[in-house]
Formats: sequence, C-alpha cells, structure tokens
Amino acid sequence: MNGKPLAGRAALVTGSAKRLGRATALRLAEQGCSVAIHFNNSRTEAESAVTEIERLGGKAIAVQTDLTQLAGIRNLVQTTAHEFGRIDILVNSAANFLHASMTSTTEQIWDAALDTNLKAPFFLAQAAAPYLRRSRGCIVNFADIGGIMGWPGYISHSVSKAGVIMLTKTLAKELAPEIRVNAIAPGTITMPGDPPEWESDYIQRAPLKRTGTPRDVTDTVLFLVQSAFITGQVLLVDGGRTL
Repeated sequence: MNGKPLAGRAALVTGSAKRLGRATALRLAEQGCSVAIHFNNSRTEAESAVTEIERLGGKAIAVQTDLTQLAGIRNLVQTTAHEFGRIDILVNSAANFLHASMTSTTEQIWDAALDTNLKAPFFLAQAAAPYLRRSRGCIVNFADIGGIMGWPGYISHSVSKAGVIMLTKTLAKELAPEIRVNAIAPGTITMPGDPPEWESDYIQRAPLKRTGTPRDVTDTVLFLVQSAFITGQVLLVDGGRTL
C-alpha cells in the first residue's frame, strides 16, 4: 500500500471545523482524500482547517450550512460533488450535546437535539446516496455511548444517538450492496482545554483507566472507511466503559 491509500477520493465531513470532526477531516486528508469542511458558525476554524490540509498538499473547501434546513443539506452535498466531481465518504460527525433532565427538557431542546443529531444524518445520507452509489462509497455515523447506556441528564441527546445506531443499521440494509454504512460510538474523548474532571471521572469508570484521544477516533473511522466487508456495525471506542 502506498502512503496515500485514499488518493483520488473525496469526503464530506460534517461539523469538521473543530474537535473530532476536524481531527477526522485532517486524518482523511493525510491519507489522500479531498475534503469538504462543513461548518455552521465556526468560519475562522473551518478556513484554518482548509489551510492546514492545503499545507499537507491536499485539496479542501469550507462550506457553511445550517444542518437543520433541508435545502442547506442538499446544497452542501451538491457543492461537495461539484467541487470534487465525486463523493466517496460521508462522515456525519456534527452534533450538539444539550444538558436537560426529564423536567427541564423543552420542546426547543428536544427538537434541537433530534434535528442536528438524527434528522440531519438521515437527509445527508439521502442526498449523498446517488454519488456514493456511483463510487461504491461509505457512510460513517457518529453515535456515542449515551445512545447505548442512556444518560438521565441528557435525555434528548441519548435518544438522538440511539436513533443514529438504528439509522446506521437500517441504512446499511437499504443502501447495500453499493454503499456501506457503519457507526462509531465513542466514550469520553478529551482534548487540550477540556475540563480535567471529565478525565478523572471517566478514568474511574473505564477498565482501560484513561479517556480516549482524537487519534483513537480517527483510527476507527479510517478502519471503517477501508474495511470493504463491514457494514451495519457500531464500533464502541470507549476503553471498555460500556462493560
């Protein structure tokens, strides 16, 4: 295998101006992908991600889209396909993480969680499917262990991520054999600047006694992108937390 195993392919990574979405976009670019950096409000960070990819010798564009709007979703996919001439990989990493209990959850909070975390990945898959079929491409969805364990303080979030898990399975059946669909379910992934209590709490709960790193996540995404005989699966990247 050469040093750029994904050379000639194009990826759309949602929520990729910052944090894990950005790390995923950069990792795909390192492997040779052209990448569409999606953002909503983080223009400066998105443009810096494009610059970083161009410094690697890759090709990238930044596209602003509100993922709660269907017209915006379709435009995002069409812009990516027009710019690169193809779409091989869709990574649905954009998400919110809204704290709300049973009593404090409002209709606005519920809709915000479900629209961004579940509705958008479905309609992105719908819009990208014609391009992915032509390239025999793949979709990688971001769930998390809240969708498996359920967090009382994050009810709408947990429900949305449980929905992502089922969406992954149903899309894998619907889009086979041309398109593979898988998901990852990270546990706590810490990055520079995150509150230290996130790490200390998780260390007590996870058998591997550490939080995850962005590299742990991007390794898993890359594995799923390159694994031609895996579809409909949800890989837990949680240090054993769900055990």
